[in-house]
Amino acid sequence: MKRLLFLTLCLFLVSPVFTAQAKDVPLDAVIAALESPFKSSADPAQAIADFEALFFQESRIASLDRIQSGEGKVMVKFDRSTAGQNPKALFRWEYTRPTTQEFVSNGRTIWVYIPDNRQVIESDIEAAAESRPDDPLTFLTGLGNLSRDFVIRWAEPRTDAGGNFILDLQPRRPSPMIQSMRLVVVQQAVQAHGQNGGLGKFFPLRSSTVVDPSGNSTNIEFREVKMNRGLADHLFTFEIPQGVEVLRPSASTMGY
Repeated sequence: MKRLLFLTLCLFLVSPVFTAQAKDVPLDAVIAALESPFKSSADPAQAIADFEALFFQESRIASLDRIQSGEGKVMVKFDRSTAGQNPKALFRWEYTRPTTQEFVSNGRTIWVYIPDNRQVIESDIEAAAESRPDDPLTFLTGLGNLSRDFVIRWAEPRTDAGGNFILDLQPRRPSPMIQSMRLVVVQQAVQAHGQNGGLGKFFPLRSSTVVDPSGNSTNIEFREVKMNRGLADHLFTFEIPQGVEVLRPSASTMGY
């Protein structure tokens, strides 16, 4: 379930007209379109300040050869108030299937709430980042530095049926949580970025698949994506319900 926070978004299939030129698009151009709106130095007029979407998740448990599916709503906001540092990612993931769950962070604290258990796990996000820097719960802050943290190559095939670009990412250092990652980048966003440095109305990420060292994989797609709508900060603070047990694990025992 923790893999869900690899921030990836899905748009509807685009026209295949651009597919014929896909082989002529440089890898660096695709990476630039993917990273640039999330960088701390991004032009405010072209940066992604926030987004919300519906998400659909499919996870495969290798040892059991079993597929688990989930879905819900996600909201993310990037705080660029500290100059020279990666934007802080504020997020709210609300699962409606297979069970009701919430993962919420205000950039300082992470709350994990499972109503059926009547428990909230409350953790410090900096401690989580230091103890488990590859944890998907802290991954969103590094979206602008993917090429720093991963070796990025073309996947095979390099495009999907809609002409969107497929990238294969390998961690630059050994990771206990990530063996490989595959990202699908929206071709229209790449085209727009190449023309004027912006993305137009297109969010750059369509979907992602993450594989861990045990062979487990998680694919997440997002739909009905809405960007830069001015999401309020209070949406990213969790109000603990009355009568719920609050657990506060130490950095060495964080597991969510």
